[in-house]
Amino acid sequence: MTRSLGDRCLYLCVPLRRDLLAFVDATVRGGVDIVQLRAKDAPDGLVLRAARDLARLLARRGVPFIVNDRPDIALASDADGVHVGQDDLDVGTVRSLVGPDRIVGLSTHAPAEFNAASPLADYLSVGPVEPTPTKPGRPGTGRSYVAFAHRAAEARPRFITGNVTAQAIPALVAAGARRFVVVRALTEAPDPRQAAHDLRAAIELAREQPSWGTPGAATLTHNRRSSTPVL
Repeated sequence: MTRSLGDRCLYLCVPLRRDLLAFVDATVRGGVDIVQLRAKDAPDGLVLRAARDLARLLARRGVPFIVNDRPDIALASDADGVHVGQDDLDVGTVRSLVGPDRIVGLSTHAPAEFNAASPLADYLSVGPVEPTPTKPGRPGTGRSYVAFAHRAAEARPRFITGNVTAQAIPALVAAGARRFVVVRALTEAPDPRQAAHDLRAAIELAREQPSWGTPGAATLTHNRRSSTPVL
């Protein structure tokens, strides 16, 4: 089934938490339009149960659901896709496991990794722009890497990572960013729905810029859920 990633631009990366479903639902109602479950080192059974619950919830909301690192969990939970890093299974292997109809994303942290990214990946993440607890020990790339990725002859969507906040978005947009992965600005927010709304509003302001939508507004054939953001 062919669907489009379109201009989805607010990507939540969430760990396991007690209020997982209520939290994710609140952020989606606030404007999140992609969700990734990132459950490093958690027991497989716990991750699978959470993934299945999220897959059902997000299918109802029309929001793509991505599992970090684990194509087996993605398949068993009927997730929309898998995101892998440079030290995980290679994109070609992941694609062979999950097939042509699921999304595969790839992290990049430097121009060499960006340029070497497998054409079998549907989207790329770029960063972290600033050091972040999500990637301990990894230095920030700075906004120069954002500018590099924006200028590159690359049609795939690029999502900026690393301490993305509503306050940081204008400077990132000025460097060329158009899509964002958010962790702590949502997971640590006292009101996740409002925080998502504020982030979405900051991104919507960026849509008024003449360069919005180019490059990286490519249509994909691997998103099996609806392409209409839930606001």
